[in-house]
Amino acid sequence: MTPQETVYIGLGSNLDQPAEQVSEALSELAELPFTGVLASSSLYASSPLGPNDQPDYVNAVACVSTQLTPLDLLDQLQSLEQKHRRIRQRHWGPRTLDLDILMFGNQVINETRLQVPHPHMHTRSFVLEPLLEIAPDVAIPGKGAASGWLAQCDDLQIRRLSD
Repeated sequence: MTPQETVYIGLGSNLDQPAEQVSEALSELAELPFTGVLASSSLYASSPLGPNDQPDYVNAVACVSTQLTPLDLLDQLQSLEQKHRRIRQRHWGPRTLDLDILMFGNQVINETRLQVPHPHMHTRSFVLEPLLEIAPDVAIPGKGAASGWLAQCDDLQIRRLSD
């Protein structure tokens, strides 16, 4: 067990009623051991990153406080993905649920199973916009203010679905 850490988690889905998948996963984060949800963003829709022969995505970001280690939290998140019947068929392919640890406190982690901060988060508006909704002044370790990166994103158009 580690001391309490503030962690940002990215959520995404584009299969089997994606908005419901993400909303349900947001609720399930609160049920993780030694973990509490501090805030969650609105839901956002975006076109897929990668292969275009798939439905649009629904994304959100949650801020949690946890005493789990980074790898223990990753294991818990992957169990949630499995509960939602996630199948990994191709890179950036469609999925019922994708849960990514975006930031784990101010830690920089570079392990085989986990890289934190998420190596591409600063280039993706579908991550930055919901992140900045709940943490407008957040800094990405090694990158600086997240707000400065959003203007540089040219990846996808996103739109807010709900509050």
